[in-house]
Amino acid sequence: MKKRFYLGMVMLLALSMILAACGGDDNGGGDNGGDEGESNPDFIGLATGGTGGTYYPLGGTFANLINDETGINTDAITSNASAENMAMIDNGEAEVAFVQTDIASYAVEGTQMFDQPIETIRGLATLYPETIQIVTTADSGIESVEDLAGKTVSVGESGSGTRLNAEQILEVHGMSFDDMSVQNLSFDDSTTGIQDGSIDAAFITGGTPTGAVEGLAAQVDVVIVPVAEDKAQELINEYPFYSTDEVASGIYGLESAVPTVAVQAMLAVSSELSDDLVYDITKAIFENTDSITHPKGEFISADTALQGIGIDVHPGAQRYFDEQGVEAE
Repeated sequence: MKKRFYLGMVMLLALSMILAACGGDDNGGGDNGGDEGESNPDFIGLATGGTGGTYYPLGGTFANLINDETGINTDAITSNASAENMAMIDNGEAEVAFVQTDIASYAVEGTQMFDQPIETIRGLATLYPETIQIVTTADSGIESVEDLAGKTVSVGESGSGTRLNAEQILEVHGMSFDDMSVQNLSFDDSTTGIQDGSIDAAFITGGTPTGAVEGLAAQVDVVIVPVAEDKAQELINEYPFYSTDEVASGIYGLESAVPTVAVQAMLAVSSELSDDLVYDITKAIFENTDSITHPKGEFISADTALQGIGIDVHPGAQRYFDEQGVEAE
């Protein structure tokens, strides 16, 4: 009798262990042989930038596409853009975020404005050129970068990629923030300040046309200060993530194209998201580019989505691009 009792207890214990093992940890990631993460959240926060930039309107479109494809409620969140967005992914305030390629690299490396590496960031895709625009008016008399000396200039919000772009452009011109009265303003506040005369010029990094600058151009004659070819090349030699670019004629009422430089806008995602979810997010965006009404939509393509990405790509996004035959350059 005792033997049968003990045997029964052993068999019951063994069955309980087997059932526990089969139950596993169901966090929604599935068993796909090596997920980066296992998280399928109930809500996806998509960190963008200020309402006057390019990230915010594009983010609204992307949020709708992601919501439709995944069924997960997705919201575009305003922020101070690139650097803050990396912190938002790291502390769980956002799952997807816009960021400049240079800032994403700094975040992963733990350099510049980042005290230590952020290990939770992965690349999803690059999107379009982020043009550095030095904005002023015809009445300011500012025609060159050197003319900014002694002026009141907005260099972007504290911690933003724009601020670092401004610092690096001034550097190759033998200048620094000490040569001017610096303001740390959003794009909207920058253009408002130019219009009311409280500042003379502003650095704005964003896809052209940028909404805040379009609004300014409707009120005054906008001037974009050029970055000369030799200075652009010097900048590229020092910081290879830059490329030459221009603000095309017709934008902001410009009569001719203005040479400048650019970095790339990209989307980053949390490494905690499952491969399947990131695959669905990537697919939602790149198979619905015809839904992007912003002028920068013409640059957003799977064919170029890995160009200059600079950080490790999330396996879920990589799976999608592998299926499309897209390779990094």
